[in-house]
Amino acid sequence: MTEQNLNIPDTDSYDPAASSLAGSVDPAVMAELLSIRSSIDNIDATLVFLLAERFKATQKVGFLKAAHKLPAGDPGRETAQIARLRHLAAEAHLDPAFAEKFLNFIIGEVIRHHEAIAEDHQAAAQASGAADAARDADA
Repeated sequence: MTEQNLNIPDTDSYDPAASSLAGSVDPAVMAELLSIRSSIDNIDATLVFLLAERFKATQKVGFLKAAHKLPAGDPGRETAQIARLRHLAAEAHLDPAFAEKFLNFIIGEVIRHHEAIAEDHQAAAQASGAADAARDADA
């Protein structure tokens, strides 16, 4: 379902001290920069795992929608979610427009996944129907 990039270097080869600034900045400044970047790296890792969990949940929604022939998108839900995230972003001192762009990107991916799930579900149903028809013809 989700596209996977098989060219991702493993985390063992990641160098958290990699920087084009190394050697050209005061060592104390570089140490502080690396410390802050370490926090950013931890937050980025958390975001990746949270997004993975979110997509696992939305995949379940996609299967439910496909089984009941519901549309991939839900504009009312999407509008409400965008308003909610814009409000949360403002409370968190994050640009609400950025939060909206981010959520719109995620919503687009979710809808794309839901459409793929629906297509797979429909193809499986058609194949099952054809197999049933062939079995009935042989009977």
